[in-house]
Amino acid sequence: MSKLKDLARIEGMTEEGLLEQATFDSVAKGICMNKDCNYTTEVEPDQSKGYCESCGTNTVQSCLVIAGMI
Repeated sequence: MSKLKDLARIEGMTEEGLLEQATFDSVAKGICMNKDCNYTTEVEPDQSKGYCESCGTNTVQSCLVIAGMI
C-alpha cells in the first residue's frame, strides 16, 4: 500500500481524500507500480494496466485499484 501513500503525498492529499475524490469523479489519480518509478497521471477509475510514460511499461494503476475498492 505504500504506492497509495506515495500518490497521496505527491498529490498533496490524504489517502482518504484521494479515494473520496476518485469515488465521485469520472477519473482517478493513478501511479506507476514499478518500485523505482513514481509517475502519476489521471486514469479511468478501474485502470490496472495503464501505460507509464516515464518507464515505458503498462504498470499504472488507479488509486481505487491499489486500495482494493475495484
